[in-house]
Amino acid sequence: MRKKKSIAILILVAVTTVLLLFTAIVGWGNNHTGSARNIGLGLDLEGGVSITYQVVGGAPSAEDMSDTIYKLQRRVEEFSPESAVFQEGYDRINIEIPGVTDANYILQQLGSPGSLLFIRQRDDHGFENYEFFGEDGIFLTRPIEELMETGDVILTGTDVSSATAGVGEDQWGNTEFVVNLTFTSEGSALFAAATTHAFNNAESIAIYFDGEIISAPIVQSAITTGEAQITGNFTFPEAENLASTIRIGGLTLELEELRSNVLGAQLGQDAIETSVLAGIIGLVIVIVFMCAVFLLPGVAASIALIIYSALTLILVNAFEITITLPGIAGIILGIGMALDANIIIFARVKEELALGISLRQSIKNGFQKALTAILDGEFTTLIAAAILWFRGSGTVRSFAQTLSLSIVLSLFTAIVVTRVIIFAMHDAGLKKEKFYARIKEKREPYDFLAKRKWYAYISIGIILAGFAVMGVNNARGEGILNFSLEFLGGSSVQVAFDKDFTLEEIDEMIAPEFARFVGDGHVQFQKVAGSYDVIFRTSTLELDEREAITNFLYQEFGVREEGIATENISATISAEMRTAAFWALGIAVILMILYIWIRFKNIRFSLSMVISILNDVLFVLAFYAFTRILVGNTFIAVMLTVFGYSSNSTIVTFDRIRSELRLKAARGEGLKEVINRSVTATLTRTIYTTASTVIVLLVLYLLGVHAIRIFALPLMVGIGVGVYTSVCVAPSILYVMKTKWPQDDD
Repeated sequence: MRKKKSIAILILVAVTTVLLLFTAIVGWGNNHTGSARNIGLGLDLEGGVSITYQVVGGAPSAEDMSDTIYKLQRRVEEFSPESAVFQEGYDRINIEIPGVTDANYILQQLGSPGSLLFIRQRDDHGFENYEFFGEDGIFLTRPIEELMETGDVILTGTDVSSATAGVGEDQWGNTEFVVNLTFTSEGSALFAAATTHAFNNAESIAIYFDGEIISAPIVQSAITTGEAQITGNFTFPEAENLASTIRIGGLTLELEELRSNVLGAQLGQDAIETSVLAGIIGLVIVIVFMCAVFLLPGVAASIALIIYSALTLILVNAFEITITLPGIAGIILGIGMALDANIIIFARVKEELALGISLRQSIKNGFQKALTAILDGEFTTLIAAAILWFRGSGTVRSFAQTLSLSIVLSLFTAIVVTRVIIFAMHDAGLKKEKFYARIKEKREPYDFLAKRKWYAYISIGIILAGFAVMGVNNARGEGILNFSLEFLGGSSVQVAFDKDFTLEEIDEMIAPEFARFVGDGHVQFQKVAGSYDVIFRTSTLELDEREAITNFLYQEFGVREEGIATENISATISAEMRTAAFWALGIAVILMILYIWIRFKNIRFSLSMVISILNDVLFVLAFYAFTRILVGNTFIAVMLTVFGYSSNSTIVTFDRIRSELRLKAARGEGLKEVINRSVTATLTRTIYTTASTVIVLLVLYLLGVHAIRIFALPLMVGIGVGVYTSVCVAPSILYVMKTKWPQDDD
């Protein structure tokens, strides 16, 4: 009976796998577009809409521009976390939103940028702040600037977190269309205090927007819920338009639309096709590797990995997550963690078999004993992903979204899918131990701690050398790192050609010449849909460089000077975005320390893990300094991936040390022997997991375009360094902490 049931389960798994793959790749319905074809891609992979606003009222200050850019960045992330906002010239702001081609739709949703104020009506100055004039409307009797100074402006648009059109009732019970406002936490407190005062004094609060008062209701009660309504005899389209306009209100500067374009992809179809091909080849190699090394469990893990990949594509499409290179980094990290979970389980099963335990019981014990290491490793990474999702922005948020999804799916496929398949295989009749593991003689623990001083010398030496190189490069005027346009800003050159060039032609014939004139390789380009225009972005162009480019374009392509528009642009990764990422990461580290402290009941495990992670991150930073690889929008994603991978790998090693410490007294071993035994036991797992993940990245590096390669190479280095850290550095730090600061449980 069990055999028939197990065979039925295997058939069901096979059918489910095929159906998931069909859904992900081919799809259902008449159009047969699978989930993979419908996934939203970022500007670098697909292109999108570009909208340029101009500041109204003269030259803005740098502080006002920076503040406005950051607020716009947060607003447009509602459309896509990969949206970019940057300064163009001295009084323009450019917004780029991936995955959409209808600029009018975006403009309608954003609304017209303007000022939103809530104004108190007062009589202590001898006159009211505003007066009613019947059908002519409501007018201010004092200038806005004066009201700001006297404190009569109680709230601004920055205190409003959302605005939506809705249906309400007037005082006579008639249906009317309204605009519902929700305030921020600070705005809620201010509004509660203002409405309490207004209610006690029978005053009104006017809502002033974009040059006019749109409503001035008498406050009927104190409003402490953080929500309010704007009424004004609106039609529904009027309420909807006002709500969309307010969503972009409250900016430091007043803006007006200057132009809008639809942009093509930066990397082109070739980048997408090679990345997909590399991913398929990498997965095939990993599957062959897993089957060859782990036999039937490897087959089960491979099926689970295929299910993981298909589910990832389906759910990324279902949740409308935009995929860019940082998003791909999150998925790759998820693949590594999915493989790691399976490898931990198989290693435990093999250990149980070596003790002479029956096959089925060994499988059961293997899953049980591996569970704590898997859960601790994945949960600590999930903590970081969740904080980065909710506190980060831009590429950081995209990375966190795909990583969070990948972690959940990797847990499901490893703990549920792989387990079901392995037990079904066993109960279906595949009960010989040789199908599940090759039992070798137990190796003697290697004395990793004997060279702990050398590990410290190596780590400190490389990290200090990295900082020294950064200092030398900075002294030469080259910058501490080879920062790209996303960090430094530069110049934007829009060229009106008289023919349509392909991305490949631009990459081969024109972009290299731009790079030659500029003196570096910081050249990006995008086509403008519906025209022959191409936008080139380079490091900041001096006058002679602009003239050289103008002459080149005229001589080679007949483009006259009036067909070339050049503007300086700011960084797309603003200081505020970097600060947000820093604080998000800081909060994540603190929560991870607390989690490990609670789980391991020892603060030294937590501190050792953090120092180890810092070692990996600084190693990769030194690699960027030595090689001068471009530090672009994928840099933060690379660092976060290394952070997540390192924490997961170190947790696995520490989990084994923790379990072995419980047996220390019974075995009569000292701390050094326990740590060496634990590291030796997890060494195979560390090597296999790293090799599997690096295989995917290596194929991506070999087949990918330049932008893919400068993303994959530092990732490989970071993950490789993770082996050294989890095997050598982290256990050594823990040993030193436990010997220098012993506790009763030691």
